[in-house]
Amino acid sequence: MPVIEVQDLRKSYGGRRAVDGVSFTVDEGEIFGILGPNGAGKTTTVECVAGLRAPDAGLVRVAGLDPVARHEEVTRLLGVQLQRSELQPKLTAGEALDLYASFYERPADWRVLVERLGLEGQLRTRFGKLSGGMRQRLLIALALVGNPRAVVLDELTTGLDPRARRDTWELLEDIRADGVAVVLVTHFMEEAQRLCDRIAVIDKGRVTAVDTPAGLIDGTAASRTVAFAADTPLEQAELLALPGALTVTSADGRTVVTGTDATVDAFISLLARRAVTARGLRVTDATLDDAYLDLTGTDQP
Repeated sequence: MPVIEVQDLRKSYGGRRAVDGVSFTVDEGEIFGILGPNGAGKTTTVECVAGLRAPDAGLVRVAGLDPVARHEEVTRLLGVQLQRSELQPKLTAGEALDLYASFYERPADWRVLVERLGLEGQLRTRFGKLSGGMRQRLLIALALVGNPRAVVLDELTTGLDPRARRDTWELLEDIRADGVAVVLVTHFMEEAQRLCDRIAVIDKGRVTAVDTPAGLIDGTAASRTVAFAADTPLEQAELLALPGALTVTSADGRTVVTGTDATVDAFISLLARRAVTARGLRVTDATLDDAYLDLTGTDQP
């Protein structure tokens, strides 16, 4: 049985459908990513998983339990770090960790989390005085302090510097190795591609695709891009006629052709036939950004 199960989830606000039939499952030891534009329904979805909002329709289960009807039991199994989480401003970081650890029978050693997240020097600092990045680190530690079976992390590394972001990624990989199921809402494509075993792309309240990062990339219309500067101009129509070619753009003396493996092969043959030299020739694979753009029509997750 999946640790987290969502079937045909629906939620509306004032007649506007925020989540419209979302379904997915998350298994033990899996990092499951959720990508989508602002307003796509990502946060509402994970708030329903956490039992913070009641669905209008559909089924949500955490370890087989309804997170609304059996909220107290689910809170012992599910760690949550939401995008706009707050604490009492006069509470120090150390007091918050002690308090949250006391809620669980077998809490994690929060001192290990503090060291891993670089919070050692902040334990006596009140929450209201912490920087945005330090608040984020503390909230991550609080989500993990209960040794949860599953954890929901919404915009996990927003506000963290590159070093802290990578340390946090390593921490997530460690908890996955311990068998914890992770739902990760993110707008960092590099983060999603590195960490996630599978990703759901949500747009306008609906799931447009669920696959591995590699599967999403392989499904893009343009799997290859060729960039070059030719010593002899090549006509745009000639390049668009290449097998699998999708777009041709030119700027500052360089031309970029998007297409497939067949496009690249035909392009190389065209250069040879025409005895054209392509300076700075570069062939690149599609990325998760390309897949996201194909699935949502926007480059703003």
